[in-house]
Amino acid sequence: MQDRAPEFSVKIAETEAELRAAQALRYEVFVRELGGGGEMVDHEAGLECDRFDPFFDHMLVTDETAGQVAGVYRLLRDDQAARAGQFYSEDEYDLSVLKASGRKLLELGRSCLHADYRGGIAMFHLWSGLAEYVETHGIEVLFGVASFHGTNLQALANPLSMLHHSHLAPPELRVMSKSFENMDLIRKDDLDRKRAMVDTPALIKAYLRLGGFVGEGAYIDHGFNTTDVCLILDTARMNERQRRIYTGSRGRA
Repeated sequence: MQDRAPEFSVKIAETEAELRAAQALRYEVFVRELGGGGEMVDHEAGLECDRFDPFFDHMLVTDETAGQVAGVYRLLRDDQAARAGQFYSEDEYDLSVLKASGRKLLELGRSCLHADYRGGIAMFHLWSGLAEYVETHGIEVLFGVASFHGTNLQALANPLSMLHHSHLAPPELRVMSKSFENMDLIRKDDLDRKRAMVDTPALIKAYLRLGGFVGEGAYIDHGFNTTDVCLILDTARMNERQRRIYTGSRGRA
C-alpha cells in the first residue's frame, strides 16, 4: 500500500507500451473479472485486444505516484470509423439515424477502472479528460455500448424496463439493436425502481445523470457474457447543471 496520495495524469496513448498498458487493464477487468473473451484476446500476455484497436484513440488515467494505470477509455471519431470501415458497435446496433444526422460523432467503449481505484476520483479524471477531448474535436453526439453483467434478461428485467420507459432516445437519436431483445419486460407502474437503480451499473447511471438516452432493444453478447444497451449523449441537450458535472474542475459552461 502506497504512503502518498495518488497524483493522476490523463493522456492519449502514443506508444505501443501505452497501448499494451490499456489492453492489460482491459484484460484484468473484462476477461479475468467478467469472464469475457474474443478472437484476438492474448491470454498468454494478458491483453484484451481486437481488430479495432489500431483505429481508436486510447485514453489512459495513470496514478503517477504508484506507476499504475487506473482507468482507460477507447474513443473513435467518425473520421476514424471511416478508416476502420465501421463503428465498433455497428455489429450490434443499427446506427443509421446517427450517421445520417450530419453531426460530429464519437463512439466510446472499453471504459474500465482498476479495482483499487473504483469509488474514488480516478473516474472524475477520466470524465474530465473525455470532456476536453470532446471540446478539442468539436464532438456533438457521443454514443457507445454499455453492459450489464450476465445474459439472463429476466434477472435484468427491472433495470432494462426502467431504461426503456424513462430514458428511451427520441426518434432522431434512436438506434436499434440488430439482434433485438425487448427491454419492455415490466409495466411502468409495476417497476421496482429502487432495485432497478441498484442493479444498473455505475457507468450507465453516470450517463443518465448527464441526460443520456438508450437505444431501442438490448443485445446479448455471449462472448463477453453481457447484456448490452446503446447509450447516446447529445451535448446540445445538456443543461447547465449537467455541463458542470461533465466538465468538472475545468469550470466551463
